Amino acid sequence: MKLFTTKQIAEIDKFTIENEPVADIDLMERAAMQVSNWLVFRFTTEQRMLFFVGPGNNGGDALAIARQMADFNFWCEVFLLDLGKELKGSPAINWRRLEKQGKVKLAKISKLDEFPEIEPTDVFLDGLFGSGLTRPLKGLPAEIVGKINELPNTVVAIDVPSGLMGENNTGNNFESILKADFTLTFQFPKISFLFAEHEKFTGQWEVLPIGLHPGGIKKTPSDVVFVEKEDVEKLFPARSKFSHKGTFGHALLIAGSYGKMGATVLASKGCLRAGTGLLTAHVPRLGYSIIQTAVPEAMVSIDPHDLMFTEFPDLLPFSAIGIGPGIGLKNNSQKALHELIEKAEVPMVLDADALNILSEDLGWLKKLPVNSILAPHPGEFRRLVGDSENSWERIEKQRKLAKDYNVIVLLKGAFSSIATPDGKLYFNSTGNPGMATAGSGDTLTGIILGLLARRIPPADAVVAAVYLHGLAGDLAAAEKSETALIAGDVIDFLGKAFLEVG
Repeated sequence: MKLFTTKQIAEIDKFTIENEPVADIDLMERAAMQVSNWLVFRFTTEQRMLFFVGPGNNGGDALAIARQMADFNFWCEVFLLDLGKELKGSPAINWRRLEKQGKVKLAKISKLDEFPEIEPTDVFLDGLFGSGLTRPLKGLPAEIVGKINELPNTVVAIDVPSGLMGENNTGNNFESILKADFTLTFQFPKISFLFAEHEKFTGQWEVLPIGLHPGGIKKTPSDVVFVEKEDVEKLFPARSKFSHKGTFGHALLIAGSYGKMGATVLASKGCLRAGTGLLTAHVPRLGYSIIQTAVPEAMVSIDPHDLMFTEFPDLLPFSAIGIGPGIGLKNNSQKALHELIEKAEVPMVLDADALNILSEDLGWLKKLPVNSILAPHPGEFRRLVGDSENSWERIEKQRKLAKDYNVIVLLKGAFSSIATPDGKLYFNSTGNPGMATAGSGDTLTGIILGLLARRIPPADAVVAAVYLHGLAGDLAAAEKSETALIAGDVIDFLGKAFLEVG
């Protein structure tokens, strides 16, 4: 799914109106019906629905929903924000339709004292301001939002919580953004929904299709993608009956140190489960028995040092190299990593301590093979590029890092983002909070390495690996719960994740 700016979405709306063709008021009716259908199945006619309505198209949507819900015999009241201007266009038409219907109490709010008396069971519908907002709320709108936020009632935002901008909220006043329990957004998620600091405003969000014109969607360019199942299904070539283990590549994984061999085990299992033909795990000498016992399918390259990574084997046999989980930050390991980068000619996956070492001198990034993959969590990313004021600034730095050093940058977390050197940005749609557990990142590094070793193009390998990792976590959580989820469960369910994507 391509993601668009709110300005682009407005253009797609316009294209739909002109080319379906459909009148603006009818497109609004269609969108409203999607919300009404959602509401009917979640609330009862015994609950009063209070619609807080602004003067724009978001308010027009809310007015249409109020009329539809009243036709379903719900108890609805509308409170129009009175800013001294008359309604125009489709919102005005929907106001007149409500007047003609005669089932909904209509009122205007010109000052906070006119805010209605509230019962605990009342449901608030937020139609004050939509996604086209470009500046923070102030005055009466901010006061109403503040009042709503103080109350314990369930709040449903229509398209976007009032006050939240669709992309960049730098400089916004977070005190004047409505905090919704549910956000019902139209056709596409807004980019700002994917940022951690906005979860308290969106609550649980859901995308409702409203039939925007596929031609308008197709012709509108976007470098931002929300990765879904159909995007991943096409990334895996069919396996020939005459394939052998050499067909699917040979991965080198350099991981582990004394006391951290679990990282090697998890990454190795993830790599093998991702379908690589061969895996060699390079480990400190004292880790030999651990890896041979825990992962008998892996071959082992033994470092001369008992406790840490200090050198690497001949690189000629390998189609991809992964390094970082659990290797530590000792001087010998830093020197060996630098030597590895100098000699590597195949794409690399760098994670964990490998990134912490490189953060001390970013010049080494220029020496990486083209389209190598950096896979930091937020703390590691901060060490690479410095602090970020918010998630928007963080992804801008992520995209710059990818472009400047010709690498792929995976920033791990909820809705993990992947930036490629050509400027594209992919947000992942799978995964759950139960995956915030020790070893989850090591497992993901192994999966990426396994797909990369199979000679799947690096960007495709990362996109597919992150999606499958999250999907396996979702399948595991459904059976074991988010609370009890551990990294090994993700590996155990990776096969089922592959089955789901064909």
